[in-house]
Amino acid sequence: MEATYAVDENRLTDFMGQITNDLGGAYSVAMVKLGDELGLYRALRDDGPATAAELAARTDCDQRYLEEWLAHQAASNYLSYESGSGRFRLPPEQALVFAEEDSPVYMIGGFENAISTIENQPGVAAAFRTGGGVAWGDQASCMFCAVARFFRPGYLHNLVQHWLPALDGVVEKLERGALVADVGCGHGHSTLIMAKAFPNSTFIGFDFHAESIAAANEHRDAHGIDPERVRFEVAPADGFAGGPYDLVACFDALHDMGNPAGTAARVRDRLKADGTWMVVEPNSGDRIEDNLNPVGRLFYAGSTMICVPTALAQGHGTALGGQAGQARLTEVFRSGGFSSVQRAAETPFNMVLEVRP
Repeated sequence: MEATYAVDENRLTDFMGQITNDLGGAYSVAMVKLGDELGLYRALRDDGPATAAELAARTDCDQRYLEEWLAHQAASNYLSYESGSGRFRLPPEQALVFAEEDSPVYMIGGFENAISTIENQPGVAAAFRTGGGVAWGDQASCMFCAVARFFRPGYLHNLVQHWLPALDGVVEKLERGALVADVGCGHGHSTLIMAKAFPNSTFIGFDFHAESIAAANEHRDAHGIDPERVRFEVAPADGFAGGPYDLVACFDALHDMGNPAGTAARVRDRLKADGTWMVVEPNSGDRIEDNLNPVGRLFYAGSTMICVPTALAQGHGTALGGQAGQARLTEVFRSGGFSSVQRAAETPFNMVLEVRP
C-alpha cells in the first residue's frame, strides 16, 4: 500500500533550494582540494587576477581544465569574475580561507577532512551493523593529516594569546619553567606552539598513533627546537608516563579516546597537586536541540564518521562523540578524581575547560 503525503509546495521548494546548495557544497570539496594541491589559489593571490590562459602559463596546468575550474569557483563565490577582462580574482577575504596557512580562518584542512569522511564511508557503514569501530590508523588516506591541518589555525591564534592566559596562574608557571604533557598531541602543532612561546618549559607530547608521533618529531626538527626540551612519544592516553606535570593538555582529543574516564584518572595521577588540566573540546551544548546549527552540523558529521568509530575501535565501549557537552565531560572529570571544572574560554568552534583536583 503506497503511503500518501500532504505536501506543502512552498516548503518543498525551500527544501530543494537547500539541497541544491548542499550538493553544490559537496561537489565543491574536490574542487577546492584541486585548487590547493595545484597551487591555483596561491598563484591568484601572489600574481593577481588571471584569465584561464594566464593562469595556465603561471601554473603549468591545462587551460581547458582551468576554464571549468575557474567558472565553478566564481559560481561558488570563491573567486570573483571580471566580465570585461575575462579575469578571475581571489578576493582578500577568500584568500584568508584558501591561501593563507597562518590565517585564523584557513579552512583547507576542513575540506581535506570532508574528503576523508567520504573515503571512510564503507568502513563506517560496516561498523554501523556490528557496533565495532574504525581505528585511527585505518581511517582513509591521511585523515589525521587533515585533522591536524584543520585545527592548527585555531591553536595558532588562540592558544598562547587567549586560552592559556585564561587559566589561573598557568602562564606564570610556564614563563618560570614548567613540565607539560600534551596528551593526544597528534602531529604536535599545539605542543610546538606552546614550546616556542615558553622556552623555559619542557614539553612531552603523547599519542597512541605512531605515524602521528613521527610527523610531530619531524615538525619539531623542522622548527629547530631542542629535542631535550620537546619530545614526542607513543603512549595511550590512559597510560602515558612521566610527571608530575604542572600542566596537562588535551586538544580536541578527549572525545576520541576509548577510555576517557581512564584518561582522567591517569591525568589526576600524573598531575601535581596544584596542577591544571586544560581540556579543549568542540563548543557544544548539553542537549541535541542546543546543537542544531551549522557548527553542530559539521561536528555531528565528523563525530559519526571519525570520532565515534575511533573511540569504539579502542575496545572500552565508551564513545563520547564530538558533541558531548560540558555536563557529560564534567562527569568524566569527576570520575577521575577532579573536583573543579570551569569554562575558561571559548570560540565558535571550541570550549576551553580548566580542570583541577
